[in-house]
Amino acid sequence: MVKFIPLFALLLVAVDLYVYRGIRIAIQRFSPTWKKSIKWLYWSISLTFILGMLIYYLGLPVKFANSLRIIIASGLTIQYVAKIFIILFLLLDDIIHLLKLAKTKLYAYLHLPNSPRKLSGTSIARSKFLAQTGIVLATVPLAALSWGAINGAYDYRIRRKVIHLPNLPSGFHGLRIGQISDIHTGSFWNKTAVKGGIEMLSAEKCDLMFFTGDLINYRANEVNEYIDIFSKVKAPLGTYSILGNHDYGDYVGWPSMSEKKKNLQEVKQAHQQLGWKLLTNSNHLLTQSNEQLAIIGVENWSRITRFPRYGDLKKAVAGTEEAPVKLLLSHDPTHWRGQILNDFPEIDMMFAGHTHGMQFGVETETIKWSPAQYMYEEWADLYQEGSQYLYVNRGYGFIGFPGRIGIAPEITIFELRKSI
Repeated sequence: MVKFIPLFALLLVAVDLYVYRGIRIAIQRFSPTWKKSIKWLYWSISLTFILGMLIYYLGLPVKFANSLRIIIASGLTIQYVAKIFIILFLLLDDIIHLLKLAKTKLYAYLHLPNSPRKLSGTSIARSKFLAQTGIVLATVPLAALSWGAINGAYDYRIRRKVIHLPNLPSGFHGLRIGQISDIHTGSFWNKTAVKGGIEMLSAEKCDLMFFTGDLINYRANEVNEYIDIFSKVKAPLGTYSILGNHDYGDYVGWPSMSEKKKNLQEVKQAHQQLGWKLLTNSNHLLTQSNEQLAIIGVENWSRITRFPRYGDLKKAVAGTEEAPVKLLLSHDPTHWRGQILNDFPEIDMMFAGHTHGMQFGVETETIKWSPAQYMYEEWADLYQEGSQYLYVNRGYGFIGFPGRIGIAPEITIFELRKSI
């Protein structure tokens, strides 16, 4: 991937040259001083982020590498998504111009009479109008993405769900479970805000805590500076965790398999440092008043082929046969429809994450939409088929775009009740 970074940087420069051509058309009536200031500002911002990308990805020695990566990702994403809108209008103008030119050439070649050529001012006016329209429309994603990065990334919301289970032992009636998922510590840039979210969770005084995978983005050392914060995710009956697709190191070009295995082992050790009981195709039986409830944790299992499948649910459920209620932690929600519903009717409820709700969407009392729904049948909130439940947590952190728009980071509080 790294060898393509210089080519990618050249592509971004080419995009900037094309966009700036449109900006020059849009500001042609501005004073020379304003034109010079806009030119300086535009190229200073664009080239600073492109240079930053080259410095980071080519491995030059820099301090605060993770902070630099997040700033670069934010700046590049926000800039170039906005510039797409300008490019669309510039392309429209160029297509119109080419079609008119092709028509003129064709009529001349066929010796056909052509309509009188309009004044060149008409073309200039059209180009200016389209360029200005593209710039105005580009401010919408620019503002939305900027707000999503500055405010949406840490706008933690507590969602509450009451789950009625017919076989729930009386000793567990009213059990309160807290769930967080998809922390992605390598993406954080505001440690104070992260701590604030965990304080919100701790204030709920849950009996039991679940973490449903993706502690890191790529490397185990990303979690090191957050051990002190996430070790506060604890409850009287314990905190249980699983691995997500990012935790295995599958998205890193490791120099050797031993390095990859070492990284995975360090991820598992991080769970231990946090005081979490990591369930890797295994289970734990909770006992209260001589009554049992099974907590089952499976490694990543996805119905989508591009994601790893390490889970072995048959192994994970072994020994839970006598437990009247079985709660499953499985990172990827496609596991529910891909295996649970058909082959494991004894699983009462599955807790998942993974989708992040694509970190973009609209959720109101009447509207629930995200691009995630075109990839996942179950992408956020509570689902039920028959007597089996699935809950898909929207995630605590973020990855890729360092923010969220419309899909807030989530802390979920469940209360289990015995159905009458």
